[in-house]
Formats: sequence, C-alpha cells, structure tokens
Amino acid sequence: MTGTDNAVADDALYVLTAVLLTPAQFPSVLGDDYPAACAALGLDPSATGYGLVIGQDGEGARWTVAIDDVSLVAVAIASWDCGMEYDLSPDERSVVRALPGWPLAVAVTAPGVAAPHDPAPDPEADDEELPPLAPPDPDAWGPAQRRLGADVVASQWADWREQISDETVGRSVAPDTDSTGREDIVPDSAPSGAHPGVRRALAEARAYLDAPPPPGRIRSSFAPGDARTIRADGPGWSMVARTDDMAFLLLDEMPGEILPVRRGGRLPGLLKALDALAARPS
Repeated sequence: MTGTDNAVADDALYVLTAVLLTPAQFPSVLGDDYPAACAALGLDPSATGYGLVIGQDGEGARWTVAIDDVSLVAVAIASWDCGMEYDLSPDERSVVRALPGWPLAVAVTAPGVAAPHDPAPDPEADDEELPPLAPPDPDAWGPAQRRLGADVVASQWADWREQISDETVGRSVAPDTDSTGREDIVPDSAPSGAHPGVRRALAEARAYLDAPPPPGRIRSSFAPGDARTIRADGPGWSMVARTDDMAFLLLDEMPGEILPVRRGGRLPGLLKALDALAARPS
C-alpha cells in the first residue's frame, strides 16, 4: 500500500503490525481516552474509529498509516493472534493519514530494507506537521508509562494476582459504596498504609458515574467466566480490575508501583457501575 496526505514516499509500505484505534480499543500510550488518542495523531474522533497500520517504506523509514477500514484491520489482528497468515493490504482510498514514526515499540523489521529510521522532514509540509511518533522512554515514568503498565497488568492478570496475598490486600483501601457504587469513597481497613492518591483515584472513578467521561476513558473486555476486565484512566491514575475480583491502581506520583485495592463487600458495586458505562469491543 502507499500513503496519501503526509505521503509514504512513493514506495509500498511493508506492513509489520497493526492496531485498532476505536472508542473501545486503542493504544493507551496515546492518551487517557479515545478523543485524546485521536488528537495525538491529528485525527478526528470518528465514531467508527480507525485501523493503524505500522510498517516501513522501501528506504526503511518508519510510518504509521491510519485507515478507515476498521474491519479489515480487525480481521488481520484476529488472524495473526490465531497464528494464521494474513496479507494486510489496505486500499489506498481507505488511507486517512500517514504519519512518520511509530507510537509503539516494534521488534520486527521488514527484510531487505534499511534499518528502521525516521523519514526526513517534508520540506513542503506546513507548520502543523507532527514530529515523528516514538514509543515512550522505558526508563522514564509518566502518564504514557503508567497507562502501558496498566495494560500489562490487564494482559497478565493471573500472574499479578498470584503475587497478592490476603494480608497484602487487606492493607489496601476499598471504596465505601453501596450496591450502585454511588456513595462516598472512604478508607477501609488500615488506612494508614494507603497512599492518598489511591483514595483520590477511587473518588474520581466514582465521579464518572454522575458525569460520564469521554469515550474510551472506561473500557470493558472479556475475562474468564462471567467476569469483565475493567480498564479506567483519569488524571494521574490508571485502574485495572476484574468485576469478580479486586483492582490494581497505578499512579503518576508512585513510579513503577502497582497498588492493590481489596474487593471487600463494596468494590463490586463500583466496578459493576463502571462496566455499565464502559466502551466494549464489538
């Protein structure tokens, strides 16, 4: 495929991977919610979303191409996840924008071309051209790293859950909510060991029930049994939870820390209410 707008030179793009950019599923590294993720790429937050095709041109330059054929990218990702080959070759007419660089770290490269590098700036581009996309620095800590950390916890839930003993969970805090999840959130069980950012994050998550946040700020995905995995983000915090279990919080002010929030009898109401608001994959 080739790009238009910020064009991918005149060469075909060698596709390496692809991700979805929809209200229910988008690279968290780009923002706390779907509109923020779209803004990071200079895209309008279309209700149907986009597919992001990531690859190299004939000179080895990195490109991220947004296309409006979301189902094509979804089929490709599903095929790859099942270990099947799939030739992702979007039609040029589906290309919305081509952006230099990659927003995510990509371990593979296209054979027979130069090593991955950012393309040279377009001398005819206007002042609104975005700088090359780049994954966040793994040695730093900030909102992007915090959200990526939450994604890792969500994808490896069983491993993280096994590390949390009942004693450890009992030293965390839980929201003091009724079955609807709408009462005030207060410390529960040994609050002296709880970081104030945990209480703040839980209070802000509860506030979403009264003032729904932008699309994608709360997402719900499949989990074993009848449970759901909840991913929620807010200013300075990220939550990962299972509706049939506990929750984990990550905070900007606590680099690299993953804070458990015990289930108790009150957290389920909050998680159920968040799940009702969440964007879900179709």
